[in-house]
Amino acid sequence: MSQVVLGDNEHLESALRRFKRKVSQAGIFSDMKKNRHFETPGEKRKRKQIARHRERRKFRNRRKR
Repeated sequence: MSQVVLGDNEHLESALRRFKRKVSQAGIFSDMKKNRHFETPGEKRKRKQIARHRERRKFRNRRKR
């Protein structure tokens, strides 16, 4: 769980920015979006296939340089 302690003269906006940064670095948003709806096995396979394709394409582009 991410938490931020508010400093003595710190504005709420800056503390909120720090909290959002910590949450995004911890991967909580992506996990929350992933678990928001039920994913059928076919949808899961499709998502993983697209991720593999992206990784392969990224790796191929890196090797060409």
